[in-house]
This record gives sequence, C-alpha cells and structure tokens, in this order.
Amino acid sequence: MGTHAFQAEVGRVLSLVINSLYSNKEIFLRELVSNASDALDKLRFRALTEPALLEGEPELVVRLRVERDAKVLVIEDTGIGMTEAELVENLGTVARSGSAAFIEKLEAGAKKDVSIIGQFGVGFYSAYLVADRVEVVSRAAGTDKAWKWTSSGRDTFEVEPADRATRGTEVRLFLKDEHAEMLEAWRLRDLVRRYSDYVAYPIELEASPADQDAAGESAAAEGAEPPKRETINRGRALWQRPKSEITDEQYEELYKHLTHDWEPPVARTHFRVEGTQEFVGLFWIPKNPPFDLDDPRKQRGVRLFVKRVLVMEDCEAILPQWLRFVRGLVDSDDLPLNVSRELLQESATLRTIKKQVTKRALDLLDEVATDKPEDYKAVWASFGRILKEGLAVDPEWKERVAKLTRWPSTHAAEGAADELVSLDDYVGRMKDGQEAIYYVTGESRGALEGSPHLEALRARGFEVLLMTDAVDTWAAEGLGEHAGKKLVNAMRAEVKLPDDEEAKTKEAAKELEPLVAAAKKVLEGKVREVAVSSRLRESPACLVLAGAAMPAHLEKLLARSGKEVPKGQRNLELNPTHPAVKALATLAAKDAADPKLADWVTLLYEQSLVSEGSPLDDPNGFARRVTALLVHAVS
Repeated sequence: MGTHAFQAEVGRVLSLVINSLYSNKEIFLRELVSNASDALDKLRFRALTEPALLEGEPELVVRLRVERDAKVLVIEDTGIGMTEAELVENLGTVARSGSAAFIEKLEAGAKKDVSIIGQFGVGFYSAYLVADRVEVVSRAAGTDKAWKWTSSGRDTFEVEPADRATRGTEVRLFLKDEHAEMLEAWRLRDLVRRYSDYVAYPIELEASPADQDAAGESAAAEGAEPPKRETINRGRALWQRPKSEITDEQYEELYKHLTHDWEPPVARTHFRVEGTQEFVGLFWIPKNPPFDLDDPRKQRGVRLFVKRVLVMEDCEAILPQWLRFVRGLVDSDDLPLNVSRELLQESATLRTIKKQVTKRALDLLDEVATDKPEDYKAVWASFGRILKEGLAVDPEWKERVAKLTRWPSTHAAEGAADELVSLDDYVGRMKDGQEAIYYVTGESRGALEGSPHLEALRARGFEVLLMTDAVDTWAAEGLGEHAGKKLVNAMRAEVKLPDDEEAKTKEAAKELEPLVAAAKKVLEGKVREVAVSSRLRESPACLVLAGAAMPAHLEKLLARSGKEVPKGQRNLELNPTHPAVKALATLAAKDAADPKLADWVTLLYEQSLVSEGSPLDDPNGFARRVTALLVHAVS
C-alpha cells in the first residue's frame, strides 16, 4: 500500500468543497456520470485502431449500484480505466485544471452553487459533498492489473493493488448519514433523467425488486429475487433527437457537461444539414468567457463526432478562429472514423461543414442582437474583441461580422455612457456632406473623448467611433468600408475634411510660413513634417500618423510584449487660429533664431506627445520648459 499526500491546492479544494454550505449537493452524480461517459468515449476512440481493448467486456455502459447495508453508492463504467500512475496523477492533482482560480472563486463566495466545480475540471471531488470516504477501483484497458485509490478527502490518499475482473472504473461512495436518500432507486432515477439523460451510453440502475419502482408497483420482498438492471436514460445522443423531444433543461445540462460553464448560455442553435454532406450541429453562445480564454496553450474548438463516436475534443477546423468563443459539437456521417488533424486540413467535406456552421453561428448572433439586445451587450463585452478579428482576417465573412460589431462613439458619449452603436446606426445618422465613417483609436474611451483629432469633426457635427481594443486598428483597416462608406482614421495625416473657410485657411497658412520653417529645423529627426492644420479648433497643435505609423497605444502594447517597435513617423500640425500659435508666428517672423522659440516649439511637440499617449524622450527637459513658461507668465 502506498500513501500519498494531496497536492497542496487539492487539499484546499477538498476543504472548501466539504466544509462550505452549498445547496446543490446532488450535482455530484452529474459530475461522476460525466467522467464515466468520458472514459467510455476514450475507449471507443482507441478501439477503432486497437479492437483488442474491447475483449472480455464488449459492453460500453455506466452502471449505478446500491449496497444498502453498507450505505454505499457505486458508479461503475466499462471505459478506458486507469493505471496506478494515472490514479495518482488524475485524482491527486488538479494542476492542469486552473485550481488556483477555482479556489479564488470559491473563497470569494460569489457562487453558492457547486456546479462551479465542473468549470475547473475537478468534478471528481464533488463526491465528497455526499460521502465521507471514496474508493476508486480501476483497471486500465489492455492490462491485467487493477488498483484501488482510497481517501477520506483530508490530507492523504492511498493506492494499493486490487481485484477487478474486467477493464473500467468503479467509484464507491460511502455516504454520509444525511445523504442516505441517494440509496433510493427513485432518487437516482430522477437525478439521472434530470442531469444526464443526454449521455450517449446506457446508464443502468441495479436494484433489488423492492427498489425497482418508486411508486411501489413491485410487491416483491427485498432479496426474494436477484437484483435487476434497468436502463434509466434514453441512451441516445441528445443532438440526434428531434428538437421537439428535447427540453430547455436538457439542452442546458448538455451545455454544462460539454463546457463546464456554471451559467446558462445566452442562445443556442440545433440544426441538421442533409444533401451532399450530412451532419448535425448543436452550438451555444456563452454569456461569460472562461477563465483561460486568453491562454495561448489552450486549444480552442468544438467537439467532432463521426457517426456518434467522439473523435476530437477540440477540433479547431470547424469554426474560424474569430468564432472560437462559440461552444458546441458537430456529428458527421461523411468523415472517416480515423480522421486526424492533418486529414481535416485537406478535407473538402470539412470545408463545407465549416462554411455551414459559420453561417449558422452568425445567424444565431444576429438573432440575439435583434431579439435580446441586453443579452447581446453582455456577449459583446465578453467576446467582441475576438469577433472583430474576423474583419481583419476573413474577407469572405467580414460584411456579416461588420453588422454585428458595436462601438463606443461621440454620439453615445453625449447620451448614456455605456451606449454602443452599430455601423448601420452610424451610417443612418451621417450628416449631409459627410462622405466617410470616421474613427480614432486609443487606450481608453476617456482619453479619446478629449482627443484634439475630434475637434473639427465635432464642429461639423460628424460622429466619430472611439476604438479602444488592440485589434481595432487592424479590424477597421481590414473592413475598409461599410455600406459604401469608407472607414477613415481621423488621426492620420492624409485625412482631408471639407473646408468651409478655405480662403481664410490659406491666408493663415501664409502667415505661419516663418513658424513652420523654424519648427521644421527645431524638430528635425523627430517629426516627418510640420504643417498648418484644418482639423484643430481648441488645441494649439497635434501629432498625426504619417505613412504606416502605428498609433501610440499599439506601439506601447507591442513594446510591452517584448517586440522591437521603431517609433513611427508623425507630422506636427499647428492650429493657425490659436493664440499661442499666433504669438509664436509673430516671434518667428521677428527672429527665427530666438532660443525661446525653439523651447516653445519643442514644448508644443512634447505636449502633443502627451496628448497622444506617447512617452517623452526627455521628461526632465519637458519639466524645465514648463517651469520656465510658468515663471515667464507670472512675471
């Protein structure tokens, strides 16, 4: 017998599960039956290439058995089984399951519902909600040795050799007195039909004749006849049933089983495609992102079944990357059972499936956006930045995606602070004479609302989209136009706005020629060009992006990720109507070599750097120049 200590985090998980007051303790049966179903899936898949694994026990089944005198509930499967090392690893550690995040959730007390367990892959430990001791006897398929894992759920567990005639796993729960009702056949039957009716394998309940029917239809005395087995689930993959036969509760339980999400989804679509290719799809839109959504090590995809056999847990080829938040499954009759990731890349059948599934997923998002706008607001907050990737990388679908996008804008800023607008809303509100959809990009909505690049646009009553996600620059450039209107970045040098006072602007530009020439010398190497601006109203100056320069917030983001990013070129634009610029123009006309002129031009440039969110090359010099200006103004 070997005694092992639980991994430190497992001890904390068990302590919280056992000692916390949760109302939904019955969830343990769903978790353990789900584990058994997964073990059968794994065996069924391996048996495609290793048929010898099925020898000795051809049945693929989950069995529930009651040992009433010992107060023991047994959940048994004829699946893949576990070796000694796998018992120690799988039941003694949750290192791969995000256990730290799980513990934080439980300790915070945010969810008084043990179904949170499933999200973090620690469903086995829910057994301790109803049991004070658990034994697991398992024999791995293809081996002749069995092992027993035992623990009371405290600090240690024991693993020792055991006897088991066939492959599979048997979980024995020594029930606490207050949960003795879990020994009743009617209770087990009810829980299986409520939580696990979707399981594709038969779930058999073994009970004495006296326990066979909750209503007491059997009058046989206990022990008068040998135990009988009855199948208590429908044993048919839920997605293969007609939609009219499936309840909302069953759909939700299957969703929770597949995703380990503790909250119900926002919407679902269940469809069958017939014709050249035949397949069934069942997909959900989650409300909240999983804790590891941005983990690059985590594979994203949906479950792929072929003729009801699970062949891939995370098939990334079914949905485009920009829909990786959608959860669900596809069951195809046309793919080979020995499908591999390499074969999927070459499969014309799968390309057809992907196109159909992508269309259905976008239709579902359209439906939520139209019929449940409040729910769609939550979906967009969670997954909008992912969906927008489709604008940049997928020309085939970008127009469909564009209709689903929602953005902060100057129009929304004037109303509700959290209001978002669609591109169609924007186009419908465009002013007479406005030819483009204008946008600016930056780190936050607050920073953008005060951007000098908006001044002339606001003065003309033009709405501007305020884009704050890292992906937005590429998304807007990838989209290019919407409803015949080009998307134009108002921060770029080449932006030309309708000029209502062109003659005055030209006259002002002539007056500023000495200042522009002096500023070019002072800022040589720092800016590409100095020019008179038509976009400014209140600010004295601003920097605009020249050539292929990236916005400042993207340069900082890439720099933080360790990438070498050369500073992009900028132009400095001067506001010819601003008093400070006029004063500098007068000084430049008198003496372009005055050192104060160089200092104040540099100060305008540094002020513009701060405004766009770029770091200063010489913060001490900036502070010195501001101090000198203050002293000059006061004196």
